Amino acid sequence: MYRKTVTDNGIRVISEEIGHVRSVSIGVWVDCGSRNEAPAINGAAHFIEHMLFKGTGKRSAFDIASEIDSVGGVLNAATGKELTSFYVKIPDYHLPLAIDLLADLLSHSLFDPLEMEKEKAVVFQEIHMVEDTPDDFIHDFFGRIFWNGHPLGSPVLGTEESVAGFQRNSLMDFFKGRYRSDRIVLTAAGNLKHEELVRLVTQSFGSLERSAGEKEDGVPVTTPKIGLMEKDLEQVHIIIGSLAHPFSSPARYAGFIMNAVLGGSMSSRLFQEIREKRGLAYSIHSYLVSYRDAGMFGIYVGTGEDKVRDVIEIIFHELNRLKTDVFTDKELLSAKEQIKGNFLLSMESTDNRMTRLAKNEIYFGRHLPPEETVARIEAVSGEEIRQLAGEIFNADKVSLAALGKVSDHVITKDMMRL
Repeated sequence: MYRKTVTDNGIRVISEEIGHVRSVSIGVWVDCGSRNEAPAINGAAHFIEHMLFKGTGKRSAFDIASEIDSVGGVLNAATGKELTSFYVKIPDYHLPLAIDLLADLLSHSLFDPLEMEKEKAVVFQEIHMVEDTPDDFIHDFFGRIFWNGHPLGSPVLGTEESVAGFQRNSLMDFFKGRYRSDRIVLTAAGNLKHEELVRLVTQSFGSLERSAGEKEDGVPVTTPKIGLMEKDLEQVHIIIGSLAHPFSSPARYAGFIMNAVLGGSMSSRLFQEIREKRGLAYSIHSYLVSYRDAGMFGIYVGTGEDKVRDVIEIIFHELNRLKTDVFTDKELLSAKEQIKGNFLLSMESTDNRMTRLAKNEIYFGRHLPPEETVARIEAVSGEEIRQLAGEIFNADKVSLAALGKVSDHVITKDMMRL
């Protein structure tokens, strides 16, 4: 059962009671990510995520890790473009411990200068790991060119230069401005009672204050670009992407189905044509990412230098097919069943239910019952998908980034025919 309460200091507490399980998944979701950072402090949200595990007034870094380990639980965190989350999964009878620990991290972390310097070295290694993994790094490279200088294009980890320049005072200013009670959604799913959850949150998080209201960045504007980065690699890594719809747009449901048919699985058009039929690539897939005011539909492929032209031409041929041909009944039915199946199976996990509670609140401002989501998927028509493809796959919106042995004679604008 879905329940929501707003505490006196503005924290939104949302729960879903699932009586037949013995676990509880709890997440503290902060309305803060890399898009909220100025260039000089790019990576601050991610670095703060690390620092909150480095000790509080009453817990050392070891205490923080061992308290959850000792009860068989899981403690972790994640930073994205728009949100930072801290989450715990524990046996239901350890709910008070989990809430107390999460509140301690958010309210009483020390940000010790010596720990900061050590953690900078850790984050440098994390940045190097991405740079050494081309199928990861291509996404950061594409983001920088696609989002046209908007903070959405900044890497979540930051850069070596920005992280090296972090000072405790400026980091604390960012933390105190963003990690405020009215910017927090606390969600929990599992064997719990909502009233007890609210009592624990009020007791433990009551010292957090509301924000003064920070200036938000503007809606991103993109322009079509080709970005090439020469690097001595065995493969050329390519992303082709176009501006898509934000989280709250009803068109996202058509986007889900379009993605499933185009490149979202092993049975998709791109996978079958490029890998199975022609052997031109090992990895090929499409994906859809959404933010509060924008979205991006992307296609990733890694292929040999001598196969780049063939692969790009096939991808754009398939994009043009989406714009002219309505899906067959078989494709439409198969895609809907795939998406519904994945969604319904995910609902068996308290982790996924907790995450869904948070994102529904943050992006929609309300609870979306699973039945509504399934109905929205069922209602999508082939013509809606064709119209969506015509809207987003056009020469004014599509960009391309490539990493590897690339040059103007390998990848040229004439390959991108829409």
